[in-house]
Amino acid sequence: MTEPTPLLLAAAFFSAGMVTCFLTPAVIALAARLGAVDEPRGRRLHAEPTPLWGGLAIMGGWGVGLAFALGFGARLGLVRDLTGLQVAGIVTGCVVIAVIGGADDRFDLRPLPKLLGQIAAAAIALACGVRVVGLLGHPVGPVIGGLVTVVWIVAVVNVINFMDGLDGLAAGISAIAALTFAGIAASRGHVGAAVFATCIAGACIGFLPYNFNPARVFMGDLGSHFLGYAIAAVAIVGTAKIAATAALASTVLVLGLPIGDTALVVLRRYRNGQSIAHGDRQHLHYRLLDSGLSQRKAVLVLYAVSIAFSLLAVLLSRFA
Repeated sequence: MTEPTPLLLAAAFFSAGMVTCFLTPAVIALAARLGAVDEPRGRRLHAEPTPLWGGLAIMGGWGVGLAFALGFGARLGLVRDLTGLQVAGIVTGCVVIAVIGGADDRFDLRPLPKLLGQIAAAAIALACGVRVVGLLGHPVGPVIGGLVTVVWIVAVVNVINFMDGLDGLAAGISAIAALTFAGIAASRGHVGAAVFATCIAGACIGFLPYNFNPARVFMGDLGSHFLGYAIAAVAIVGTAKIAATAALASTVLVLGLPIGDTALVVLRRYRNGQSIAHGDRQHLHYRLLDSGLSQRKAVLVLYAVSIAFSLLAVLLSRFA
């Protein structure tokens, strides 16, 4: 990592975080005015109607931090791992997936149209050159690589969405994952990917003061879809041109907690003859609550587990 890179990443982190923190109160007011509010019902844990669309503030902070850091990094000659087309593809895909999530918040979309929208959004990044190029130590062609890319992006969008069950959980887990990807990408000289990831982390941290229990605002599907898409894309470009098995394993390990939790829940629903979209209290965070932990303690436990997975991923990435 060249000497200006840590300063660039620090500037990206703080600018994204500060802008998000500044925008969140305005987003709270906007969501309340437009009726994007989550009412207490069913498995919901909050007692009062709570505004959604906090993801707009996260996206705003991420976008400002990204524009500043990528522009400045390009002037310094540090960002050489991403093309303009790739950047445009990721940003456009993030906007499209956020619109889909926002529509789901407001109108409660059916699973199939939502899935098709997620696939279309993933295809945007793929069409702009964001593609998996290697698996298990072997390069893969455009067809297999394209299919894996779309499946990966859609999968991460949904696992982050499934983790958004407790105040501050999805934002904190996303921040931990993004910081880990930033470190791995920067260590390989992928400064552009590291900037993307650092801005995600900064925006999530800037959102947490309003989202940690008791939450004043939820990120909604708008926010969880955006974070899942952005993290998935960063994971791909941050390991570009690396086909090593260790690279794949470290990438999956960073998201080991949400991926593992989602896989177990989906398997359990399948064995019980239920739809995988069926809502229940089988996720790990609900089980921690049922064991007697408060929301705050359950979230902190899951943060610790996520950090442990991330540390393992960093160690494994050294072999990639």
